[in-house]
Amino acid sequence: MAQTPSVVQLKQETLEQFQSYVRDAEAAMAPALDGRAPFLWSDREADRARRVSKGEIPAQLWAGQSPVRITHGLIHDWIGAVAIPATTLAKTLARVQDYDNHKNIYNPEVMDSRLIRHHGNDYQIFLRLLKKKIITVVLDTYHDVHYQRVGDEQWFCRSYTTRIAEVDDAGTPKEKIYLPDTGYGFLWRLYSYWSFEGRGDGVIVQCRAISLTRDVPLGLGFIIEPIIKNLPRESLVNTLKATREALRGTG
Repeated sequence: MAQTPSVVQLKQETLEQFQSYVRDAEAAMAPALDGRAPFLWSDREADRARRVSKGEIPAQLWAGQSPVRITHGLIHDWIGAVAIPATTLAKTLARVQDYDNHKNIYNPEVMDSRLIRHHGNDYQIFLRLLKKKIITVVLDTYHDVHYQRVGDEQWFCRSYTTRIAEVDDAGTPKEKIYLPDTGYGFLWRLYSYWSFEGRGDGVIVQCRAISLTRDVPLGLGFIIEPIIKNLPRESLVNTLKATREALRGTG
C-alpha cells in the first residue's frame, strides 16, 4: 500500500519561531524602504541587475542553500525579480490589484480568486491555490494586503495570509475543508513582500515570499520534499512570469 502523509497540527512553538523570523526579516527590510539601501534586491549586485534587464527571472533563497529548520517546521525564504517592458507603474499596480481576475492571470496555480474588501491601500482577498507535485494539494487562503508608496516611481506591498485551510476532493460533492492549521502541512503561512519600480519604458517587479511548512517526516521524503522544497521557488518564478505576461505591451 502506498504511503501517504499523516494529518498534522501546526504547533504553537513552530508558529512563534516563524513569527520571530518574520519580525527579523521585516526589520532588515527597513533600509530599503527609507533610502538607506537600494530599493530593489536586484540592484545590489551588478550581475543580478544585468540578468534582470536581459529578461531573466533570477530567484534564490534569501540566505543559505536550504530552508530554515525550526521545531516541527521549515521556513522557505525566496526572492526573485522580473523586468516588464513597455508598461507603466500605474498599469502594473492596477493589474496586480485586480484580485477578482487573479484566477485568470495566475491560472492554474490560482484556481479561484475574489476581492473581499477594499479600502484605500488595504485589501482583503481570497485565493484557492493548487499545488501539484507528485500529489495534488488544494488550499483555501485568505490574505490581508497593504500597499505603500515609497517614492515617485516606487511602491511596496506586503501580504499576510490570515487563514489557510486545506481542501480534499476540491470541486466535488465529497469536498472537505480542514480546519485552519490542521491537515498535511504543505503550507501553514505565506507572507509576501512586493516591490515595484518604474524604469524608463518599463517596470521592475520583485517578490520575496516567506512561507512556513511542516518538516519532512522520516520515510516520506519522496512525497513531501518535492512539494515543500521545490514548489516555493517554482511558484515564485511562475508568479513573476505570469505577471509579466499579463502586462506585456500595455504601456
